[in-house]
Amino acid sequence: MPSNRKLILYIAASLDGYIAKPNDDLSFLDAMQQEGEDYGYHDFIASIDTIIVGRKTYDWVMKQVPEYPYQEQDVYVVTRAQKPKQGNIQFYSGELKELVFKLKTQAGKHIFCDGGSEIVNTLLREQLFDELIISVIPVILGDGIRLFQTGLPEQTLALLSAKTFDTGLTQLHYGVKTKA
Repeated sequence: MPSNRKLILYIAASLDGYIAKPNDDLSFLDAMQQEGEDYGYHDFIASIDTIIVGRKTYDWVMKQVPEYPYQEQDVYVVTRAQKPKQGNIQFYSGELKELVFKLKTQAGKHIFCDGGSEIVNTLLREQLFDELIISVIPVILGDGIRLFQTGLPEQTLALLSAKTFDTGLTQLHYGVKTKA
């Protein structure tokens, strides 16, 4: 029986399309911190039970915090190196497309892609996303790590919602209409 699980990208990017400054610097996101405002993150996290994240992003997070913040979800860290499972964290070195297909056939909530750029663009090339939630940060960085790389296949999107916030952040929520 097919599952209704969706693979969803939930990410922030500068107005000119960067998810990080050079050297993985995310400090531009600090300007968006506002007490009592999470930009829908809490509700989004409640809708997922599985996370796919690239090893570089995982390593960056682990340098910031003493333990990985997602303890209630199944986490798949996509890596080239074989590593043993650590609690709810599995280190996955197989084909990303196979992992997504397997997860989508299982019962559960939605699947969150937490980056980084290599994983996001691999999933875009394979046309595996069902939804994209992109928070546009009102800053032009001019350089860094691009959200969308060149050479991606065309995909038609349907705007599901657009929300603006006092900080100037605009959150765009798209459904993928067609997969070429």
